[in-house]
Amino acid sequence: MKKLNKKRQESRAKVDSNKIYSITEGLALAKESSFAKFDETVEVAFRLGVDPRHADQMIRGAIVMPAGTGKKINVVVITSGENIAKAEAAGADLVGGDDIIQKIQGGWMEFDRVIATPDMMGKIGRVARILGPRGLMPNPKLGTVTTDVDKAVKEQKAGKVEYRTEKSGIVHVPFGKKSFEDSALMENFKSIAGAIARAKPASSKGTYVKSVVVSTSMGPGIKLDANEVLGLA
Repeated sequence: MKKLNKKRQESRAKVDSNKIYSITEGLALAKESSFAKFDETVEVAFRLGVDPRHADQMIRGAIVMPAGTGKKINVVVITSGENIAKAEAAGADLVGGDDIIQKIQGGWMEFDRVIATPDMMGKIGRVARILGPRGLMPNPKLGTVTTDVDKAVKEQKAGKVEYRTEKSGIVHVPFGKKSFEDSALMENFKSIAGAIARAKPASSKGTYVKSVVVSTSMGPGIKLDANEVLGLA
């Protein structure tokens, strides 16, 4: 077993692994137990009582974080006609059509989000095998296939976060940075926790939110009160 370095040991010592913390306590402790020199991302993991193998129990969506994510998002828009100017005016990092598709086919992947208008989806199919596995394929359910490119670009730039259930029934969501004020982290946490709580499938039986764990990129996991989280719905 790899020996923990001193900073990691000190970080873990601050967290009682047997305790269930309130949301306020947990978020504060996540920041306090962070030890990396860089501005760590704060993330949350929801373990849900759903079976993602069934389509009606797959939790998936996107939400704009009220306080942003603390990360610069590079947005590519694949469109045509008058939407090109609209996307550029909204702040997209690169706008185009066939030229962008060709760049992606050539191995260019220097972007975080892809937004497309419906008329371009047939052509984007040529790079679906590249974008799909990376979670970058435009999807109307996530607001990344739309005719309202102005709104879509602004939402992505403002900190729109996508989430989905993994095979194990866990949803991981980054919702801020260690450098965020406590109030900003809480605001973002309430938004994503509320969205997850409201997304409970009608076909889900038994306990819906089994556990909630918050942590920074390098820090220890901190268990939160799942009932308090459900109350945010």
